[in-house]
Amino acid sequence: MLKLYTYFRSSAAYRVRIALNLKGLPYEAVPVHLVRDGGEQNQPAYRARSPLGTVPALETGERVFTQSLAIIEYLEEIYPQLALLPASAESRARVRAIAQTIACDIHPLGNLRVLNYLTREFSVTPEKKNAWYRHWVNEGLLAVEKLLADDPRTGTFCHGESAGMADCCLVPQVFNARRFNCPLDAMPTIRRIVDTCEQLPAFQKAAPANQPDAE
Repeated sequence: MLKLYTYFRSSAAYRVRIALNLKGLPYEAVPVHLVRDGGEQNQPAYRARSPLGTVPALETGERVFTQSLAIIEYLEEIYPQLALLPASAESRARVRAIAQTIACDIHPLGNLRVLNYLTREFSVTPEKKNAWYRHWVNEGLLAVEKLLADDPRTGTFCHGESAGMADCCLVPQVFNARRFNCPLDAMPTIRRIVDTCEQLPAFQKAAPANQPDAE
């Protein structure tokens, strides 16, 4: 069985949980608490699996894979049923662009490691830290809204009529945006897609509140 090292609030781990559920792949969830005892991700045993100390990590028995998008692409290649990427190269590039805008441009600036560094090394107040987070989320999601709203290939989901890799990234990012009270009024397409996704069992099962380590 696949083993996923995860943290209930990690949006990167959330992406992979959704992908696994959409593909109907059973897995064992192994919680890695990112805050308790200085962060369990910093323990040597976990660093041996994930040198950067990030979640998720996917263990297949012989190998351990890190980085959420790399894991999703791996799952797509090994388990092609219920595809998370469209058939044409052009469409796959579009889906990857949306996913990477979220995972590479928005998410890192609000990552727990980054926010902790701001407060620890620069004495940034909680109010300014949250303002930093909201600024980058707003800027990034407005770009995603444009990518979605201005393209006829956007359907019920980010691309067409089935949930895919871009949706796996969008839903967790919006979950975190709501946690930090980021305004989403100017993003009707994003809100519509997320509302639709959240009605699906694969997304519900992956939600932070439904994880074994939820607090």
